[in-house]
Amino acid sequence: MATKARSSPAAVSVSLNDLENGNVSLQQLEEAFGPESLGIIIVSDLPPAFVELRRSLLSYASYLANLPAHELSKVELPATRYNVGWSCGKETLANGRYDTDKGSYYVQPIHDAALEDKAKRLYPNVPEFTTPNVWPDESVLPGFEETFETLCRLIVDVAAVVARNCDRYGVAKLQDYQDGTLEKIVRGSACTKARLLHYFPSKPKDEPKDGRPDSAMAIDDDWCATHRDLGALTGLTSNMFVDEAAHPPHPHADGTLPLLPELDNHPDPKTGLWIKDRSGQTTQVNIPRDCLAFQTGEALEILTRGKFKAVPHFVRGSRHPKAGSIARNTLAVFTQPNLWEMVDETRDFAALGQFVMDKTY
Repeated sequence: MATKARSSPAAVSVSLNDLENGNVSLQQLEEAFGPESLGIIIVSDLPPAFVELRRSLLSYASYLANLPAHELSKVELPATRYNVGWSCGKETLANGRYDTDKGSYYVQPIHDAALEDKAKRLYPNVPEFTTPNVWPDESVLPGFEETFETLCRLIVDVAAVVARNCDRYGVAKLQDYQDGTLEKIVRGSACTKARLLHYFPSKPKDEPKDGRPDSAMAIDDDWCATHRDLGALTGLTSNMFVDEAAHPPHPHADGTLPLLPELDNHPDPKTGLWIKDRSGQTTQVNIPRDCLAFQTGEALEILTRGKFKAVPHFVRGSRHPKAGSIARNTLAVFTQPNLWEMVDETRDFAALGQFVMDKTY
């Protein structure tokens, strides 16, 4: 008898209104985050400001990455292992090479002076999480800081609603789970880290001979290597694809930075985010422009004692011959515990963060 092929899991989609009113079932949460899931949920019906904030910040990503080298060097902080400000070519991929295919801008967008002072006092040797943000001069990227932090605060607010529903699941399914555990982490942490990403246009690579994205992972995860996120919930915007040859990301003569035209689709439909489930199958996840997605990270897997799983994921570059001028911009917001909060019986978040970064940088 022939064995029936296992179907791939799908991303679960819910509305923010249903999350706010507790109308998302425990089964839906398990389908989104549980052991057989993709570890991701897509949230629709966001606050009206989201769409314009997303397009504005993702346009900034192209302008930022195309600044002159001397401007970018002003916002590089080697002492933080390039985890504050601009970073390019500093992260080590699984094959040992440095990642030069994308540039990142790291910010801690949630501010609380008392929590920040406590982190510096208790963890003087963890500059990746205790160093203040740096920003390009306002004359270089006008409005960048305000737009960045405003969008991140909106994403954290939505993440907190997702977290409240995860807490409902924890209370129902886990012995001695304290209600509010995850929501308190999301709302009460000054350690949340945001990463604005610009994937540089690249030369197309050969398609794997059998055409299956999971058959050649070393080729397919060229834009972002296969990894699991560190924190609790990661908020993700959709891709913004920009043809930088047709619309060079340089300021106008008067210094203004117009919003960049966004391609409706990438010429290579397989370009973008892929998730690898526990069986080894890979599934592409497309996030609508007016939605956010939230992925589980390692800290959440530990906090839920494995009930919710952090899954490996990667970003696939283009194989299309006409895609050589197309960049990909996106934003990831990693909601993370404060450094002193325990993620298991022996480790606080600072220890977990250092362990992961030691492998990466």
